[in-house]
Amino acid sequence: MNLDIDLFLRMLAIDSTSGKEAELAAMLVRSLPFGDCRVRQIPADSRPGQPVSLMLSWGEPKIVFCTHLDTVPPYIPPTVEFSSDGSPVRVFGRGACDAKGQIFSMYNACRCLAEKGETDFGLLLLHGEETGSFGAKDFRQEKGGEYVIVGEPTDNCMVTASKGTKAFDVTVTGKSFHSGYPQYGDSAVSRFVDLVNMLRETQFPVDPMLGDTTFNIGRLSSDNPQNILSPLLTCRVYFRTTFASDAMVCDLMSNIDDPHIMVKALGGDTPSRYTTVEGIPKKTVAFGSDAPQLTNFAHKALCGPGTILVAHTPDEYIDVSDIRVAIDNYVRIFSILKAGC
Repeated sequence: MNLDIDLFLRMLAIDSTSGKEAELAAMLVRSLPFGDCRVRQIPADSRPGQPVSLMLSWGEPKIVFCTHLDTVPPYIPPTVEFSSDGSPVRVFGRGACDAKGQIFSMYNACRCLAEKGETDFGLLLLHGEETGSFGAKDFRQEKGGEYVIVGEPTDNCMVTASKGTKAFDVTVTGKSFHSGYPQYGDSAVSRFVDLVNMLRETQFPVDPMLGDTTFNIGRLSSDNPQNILSPLLTCRVYFRTTFASDAMVCDLMSNIDDPHIMVKALGGDTPSRYTTVEGIPKKTVAFGSDAPQLTNFAHKALCGPGTILVAHTPDEYIDVSDIRVAIDNYVRIFSILKAGC
């Protein structure tokens, strides 16, 4: 099919970093509907002025394509790489593969299905995925369906399983003192280093499907001068968990035996398994998505164009050939799932 690359570029030209999805949503309401499409805007927690999610429906959706409107910062405007004959081959820019490439691919799959005479499908576009799947959590109050096909950059593979996430806010307290006489103080930074070393030395079980458990430290702050022991350090510890380690991570963090280290569990997603179909490559992934939060669907699939290795990077891109493969994949997935409904 002919791809309207100009539409894709107009999508990419809008800054829809998390919290700024409204302009993109308005543009898509004007540009995407065709045929007997119904469009419903779903407010964020019914709070005025907040981002909205969109549900585009053809008939009464039993199978829903779903991805997200928001991107991570910073905004990067689109550019296009052309072949020698002037055809676009690669599109760069923030959201190219995460997740405006998925929006564009799923929209074109919907067009293909409509041209084939199919009905009872939908396209769900959610706000706030990158900052906590807020749109997906809002949508749990709405009518779901039998199947949801979530779009993320999976190299056009269907995901068999994904790692879970667990986040913890950590506060470490100490006693401020001149750094030349550390024996009279108590460095919160030193206690933090001990904590990190403990986590690094913990032998988490290797999961036969999802592999190793990993963690990252973010929002790290200790604003002490270089010659004063730190009295306070705060951070967030973020784990990627497996079926074998998810409960162990929660137990470990809740039982840290140090009165100077306070841990607040922020929750997260559990590791998940997904629906797959024959004829499309399969893989596991270590990243999160809206899929675990869409609990009002009986079955979930996870598949999309683009590679996670360039998502969130300054050189984010998607190949036009990958978009074409994704469209074919989505149509195939729909046809197989429909036959099983």
